[in-house]
Amino acid sequence: MDYSLYIHIPFCSVQCTYCAFNVYTRQEALIPNYVAALCREIGWVGQSSAPPIHTIYLGGGTPSLLTPEQIAQILDTCRRAFQVRPNAEITLEANPGGLTVDYFRALRASGVNRISIGMQSTHADELRMFARPHGFDAVAETVAAARAAGHSTVSLDLIYGVPHQTLAMWQSSVSAALFLQPDHLSIYALQLESGTPLAARVERGALPTPDDDLAADMYEAADEMFGAAGFAQYEISAWARGDHECRHNLQYWRNQPYIGVGAGAHGYALNNGALDNSAGGIRYQVVRGLQAYITRANAQDAPLPFPLTAAVEQHQTIERDQQMDDTLMTGLRLLREGVSRAEFLGRFGIALDTVYADALAHLAAYDMLDTSGDRLTLRPRARLISNQVLLHFIREKSDSLSVSL
Repeated sequence: MDYSLYIHIPFCSVQCTYCAFNVYTRQEALIPNYVAALCREIGWVGQSSAPPIHTIYLGGGTPSLLTPEQIAQILDTCRRAFQVRPNAEITLEANPGGLTVDYFRALRASGVNRISIGMQSTHADELRMFARPHGFDAVAETVAAARAAGHSTVSLDLIYGVPHQTLAMWQSSVSAALFLQPDHLSIYALQLESGTPLAARVERGALPTPDDDLAADMYEAADEMFGAAGFAQYEISAWARGDHECRHNLQYWRNQPYIGVGAGAHGYALNNGALDNSAGGIRYQVVRGLQAYITRANAQDAPLPFPLTAAVEQHQTIERDQQMDDTLMTGLRLLREGVSRAEFLGRFGIALDTVYADALAHLAAYDMLDTSGDRLTLRPRARLISNQVLLHFIREKSDSLSVSL
C-alpha cells in the first residue's frame, strides 16, 4: 500500500489570529538549521524499509518562506529516502504576495506540481481581523505567477462564518475566487480555537459570536456557486474541477497511512510497516518545539522501528476497534465515495452493518444516510450537521460488537 508524506514547515511572517497550528514567527534565521534537521529525520524514516510514497504535502506554517533551493533539498532527500512514485502529487502551501514566476518555475523544476494558496477573503476588514498581510490583488498576482510558470493545479482556501460577515460579502469572496479560475477550492467555517487572539476577542465581547444559521446559508450558497461554475463537491469542505481532487487529502479521508515529519507533525502508520490494512496501526506526534525538534533530529545516530525517529515525542497503538471508528468517521466526509461495505468487511473481517447496526437504523429513520447499495453516504441534508451525525456511530455502536470480535 502506498503511503503519503506530510512535511511541516512551521515558519510564518505573521501568525493569523485564528491559527492554532504549531507555527513560529520571527524565527526565519533558524530555517537553514531546520531544513537540515528535517532532511535528517526524513532520511531516518526512510532507512526502515518504508513503503512507497504517492503524495507529498508541504504544509505549515508558510512553506513558501523557504527558497526554491531549500524546497529542492527537501524533495531530493525524500526521493533518496523513499520510493516516490513518478506521478506523485506534490503540494506546497503558499501565502499570497511576493512570489514570482521564477519562484514558481523553480518549484516546478524541483517536482512541486500542486499549489495551495491561502486566499481566505477578499475583504480588507476581514483580512485585517485575521492579521493576513495581503489583499485580493496579491492573490490574483500569485495565481497568475503560478500559471505563468506552468502550474496546472492551483487550489484556493476561503473562510466563512466570520464575525460581521454578511451573506453578500461571502458571495463576493466566492465570486472573486471563481474569477481566478482555480482547479480546486476548499472552504472552512471559522473555528474559534481556544487561546487564539480571535477567540479571545469574541470571548470578551469585542467581536460578535459567529451565527451558525448564517454560516449554513453561506455554505449552501458556495456549493451552488461552485456547482454552477463546473466544480464537483467530493468532500464536505472541498470542490474540484475535472480530475483535480487532492489525492493527499483523500489519503486522510480514506483512513490510509501517512508519514508526518517536522515539528509538531502527526502520522499514522500500519504496524511493522505492513502494506495492508489488516494490521494494527500506530499514531504518533513529533515534538512541537522548534529548537527541541532540531536538537532531537540531529541527535539520532541509528534507525528506530518504522515510522519512529528520535524526534517523535509520543505514539500510541490504534487497535482494530478504533480503526473501524476512524474509517467510518473520515470516509463519510467523502460525499460521493462514502464508505464501502465490501471494503470495510475486507479490511476488518466484520460487517459494517453489524458493528453500527443501532446508529444505521437511527440515522436512516431521519433520512440522514443513503444506505442503498454497497456504499454508505451522507444525504445532502446531513452535510451541515455532519459532525453530529458521525458521532452517532460512536455513541450507538452495536452491543453485538463485543461478541463479534
